[in-house]
Amino acid sequence: MTAVFDYFIVFAEMRTGSNFLEANLNAFDGITCHGEAFNPHFIGYPDRDNILGVTEAMREGNPGCLISRIKSEPGELGGFRYFHDHDPRILQQALDDPRCAKIILTRNPLDSYVSWKIAQATGQWKLTNVKRRKEALAQFDSAEFSQHVEALQDFQITLLNHLQKAGQSPFYIAYEDLQSVEVMNGLARWLGVEAQLEALDDSLKRQNPAPVVSKVENPKVMEEALAGMDRFNLSRTPNFEPRRGPAVPNYVAGVVTPLLYLPISGGPEAEVTAWMAGLDHVAPVGLITGMNQKQLRQWKRGNPGFRSFTVLRHPAERVHSVFCRRILPKGQSGFGNIRETLRQRFNLPLPKHGPDASYGTAEHRKAFSQFLTFLQANLAGQTSVRMDAEWASQSQALAGFADLGPPDMVLREDELSTALPDLAQRLGRATPGQPDLAPADQPFALAEIWDGALEKQISKLYQRDYLNFGFSAWHP
Repeated sequence: MTAVFDYFIVFAEMRTGSNFLEANLNAFDGITCHGEAFNPHFIGYPDRDNILGVTEAMREGNPGCLISRIKSEPGELGGFRYFHDHDPRILQQALDDPRCAKIILTRNPLDSYVSWKIAQATGQWKLTNVKRRKEALAQFDSAEFSQHVEALQDFQITLLNHLQKAGQSPFYIAYEDLQSVEVMNGLARWLGVEAQLEALDDSLKRQNPAPVVSKVENPKVMEEALAGMDRFNLSRTPNFEPRRGPAVPNYVAGVVTPLLYLPISGGPEAEVTAWMAGLDHVAPVGLITGMNQKQLRQWKRGNPGFRSFTVLRHPAERVHSVFCRRILPKGQSGFGNIRETLRQRFNLPLPKHGPDASYGTAEHRKAFSQFLTFLQANLAGQTSVRMDAEWASQSQALAGFADLGPPDMVLREDELSTALPDLAQRLGRATPGQPDLAPADQPFALAEIWDGALEKQISKLYQRDYLNFGFSAWHP
């Protein structure tokens, strides 16, 4: 049989059954799946240091060399699993290549979310012996689930649109199809492999085979969140431009004052939110957050005359704050793997267990400067680590607001003490207070390490923000 493809990529996400799919692909003579080959925090599997002789360092320097090595493996059709937060540098290469077979594995996002929450609670990510199964109930978080769904949908739309434009057809496989040996054999034939299976691999077991409602600790919260989601986009105005979904769960809306805050990550989010809560005489958790697009449209319709705003922070203050909050301390949720990757692969001199008495201003300046060097490559798409919203340019964040309506006011952090009370008075609040100042960075303020070299690094890194918003050089 003439080879149709040179290699394959399995587009999947956590808790979609990708381990089970890989186990069965590897059961075919002539097919080898090399795990999460482009996971930014390891290569293939957490306990491996290379794939076919290509190390993490080699892959980091030239991701294309690993694809070339997989393609050249004699007698095997090789491939790998790819999640939406894996190395973005190879995504375009794979999508553009018609000789790369695209397998798209999907699962009901509610099921995958609940399974992910249970795995987090138990620490059990694979099950090979049912006697060792650990049990826990998932704690459903509406805002987190909304973000989960939007991230999955955005990535699926990216894949769909690109393959449509390229005239390529992927092989779609649902989580439920994984239990069918006939579907697996059909996938092998589609890949151009003649071998067939008589039975599926049985080494991995389904971990939580129960109705989803019985696996959640707070099912009422889950039901209310699902009821508010516009699953079929019934209220969406048709738009024939390329589809892209802005993330709105972080928007903050007033419950009394018709005010909508569009936060830019890395800015004074907590201080502005606290000010809005004080304006409406509620706790911050009493404000409206975690909205999806349908709920945002409903809020806008129900609050004619509303005002929306966002807040810019000076790039130097913003990136230093992010470094102090997210990278320097150990154990920051969502940034732990990135911190270790920066330490081990990019040689950032970060204290292994966080800053201690031996960590002074000289060490802080050196670590911060090397973090800026990393960001220069990261924001240019030259690393496998995700481009996090906390350090992406503020220009890009503002552009992302546009699809659902940009903010009608763009404020600066240093003018909030007058701008926010003035805005509140225009909306009928007679005696609004002033927002609190953001707390000082710890363990050292930016002024303690500032010099011209850092200014040069930051102004080059965030050139678009300096140019678009007229930021001048930062001064202590």
